[in-house]
Amino acid sequence: MPVIQIHPRRASPATGVTAKYRSRLPQLQGPLFLADGGLETTLIYGDGCQLPYFASFDLLKDDAGTERLRRYFVQYARIAQANGVGIVLESPTWRASADWGTLLGYDAEALADANRRSIGLLLEVRAACETPTSRIVISGNLGPRGDGYVTGQRMSVEQAAEYHAPQINTFAATDADMVSAFTLNYVEEAIGVALAAKACALPTALSFTVETDGRLPSGESLQSAIERTDAASGGYPAYYMINCAHPEHFANVLNAPGQWRQRIRGVRANASRRSHAELDNCTDLDAGDPIELGAAYRGLRDRLPGLIVVGGCCGTDHRHVGAMYAALAS
Repeated sequence: MPVIQIHPRRASPATGVTAKYRSRLPQLQGPLFLADGGLETTLIYGDGCQLPYFASFDLLKDDAGTERLRRYFVQYARIAQANGVGIVLESPTWRASADWGTLLGYDAEALADANRRSIGLLLEVRAACETPTSRIVISGNLGPRGDGYVTGQRMSVEQAAEYHAPQINTFAATDADMVSAFTLNYVEEAIGVALAAKACALPTALSFTVETDGRLPSGESLQSAIERTDAASGGYPAYYMINCAHPEHFANVLNAPGQWRQRIRGVRANASRRSHAELDNCTDLDAGDPIELGAAYRGLRDRLPGLIVVGGCCGTDHRHVGAMYAALAS
């Protein structure tokens, strides 16, 4: 296992999310927190932005791009505020790790600066929009080292911890409340992220993606992925999520009994029913039906008793998130 730097401000006994940091996660108390929608698809198809490698953090390099991101996050914060609920805002850093940064011409220092600036932007949004009835949680967002849809070359747990530690350590040195890893498609990477976050006592949420059969792209079941990650990390993740799949792709697997379902506390689904392979090859945006997607979220509530964080992924926007809230609030 590589040595993972522990930031002194965050260091604490590695016994899961401590009471000190649990207080920074009001979504754990429920009853409902929103999240934003599909950032990258909104920017590309809605705003006509050029995002090489889906890297929205690259917009932070100039004032115009930063302002566009600000408008995006403020819009969702205002939706939460209008409905008197909290919201978890994810930094636009899904691609801001070493391999993707290199493809975009960022060295380690520039990449760390982009991650810090992304949290700074969300802190500004929180200062402007948070109210006592609409708390804003700021999450440093990580993506997979490889393609989110294809397992490809898999890392060991140790390699995954080493790869993701620099980005996690950067977030730990900011005022981010937590770190979240999205579109994870095999267990070793998830465990590595959990251990790297645990090393600096930064609360974390892990989000797996699934294929149309409800299994991870690696072929492993969602239940096995959660149980194995919990076992290897001492149950460190604050909770798990599912993202980048339509609810009908995974609803049936949530019928299986067990404590693992209660560990899933967030869903950020696609609007589209298309498979990952179809999404990779399409040239149009499949935005689905917001009302229908909201109804699908209502259908998930009985299967996921701990569901408290709801938002969207590819193809979704403020309309979908509004429909999710309306369906669940009713």
